[in-house]
Amino acid sequence: MNLRDFKKDVDYFVGEFVEDCSLFVAINPAKATDEVADVIEEAIDLYNDLKDKANAKVEGKKGAYFAGLRKEMFEKVDALYEKLSSIVAAQKK
Repeated sequence: MNLRDFKKDVDYFVGEFVEDCSLFVAINPAKATDEVADVIEEAIDLYNDLKDKANAKVEGKKGAYFAGLRKEMFEKVDALYEKLSSIVAAQKK
């Protein structure tokens, strides 16, 4: 894994999450738009944080560093999807 691949992954996965949030708001314009906006803001903060970490100077094994960042990205994106799922589930009631 290298820097270019990691940045592409961050763009793709965080971008897809924001797109899913936007789709929910487009389909349900009167439901929980403030909550979804907060989750989108968290995703943007995650994007910026991961990009900053990717651009940081790395000493030692870069492959292991980027593997750790990739794992962190997946865990945090999963947590964001869980938040979105709970918002969607709450709107169905």
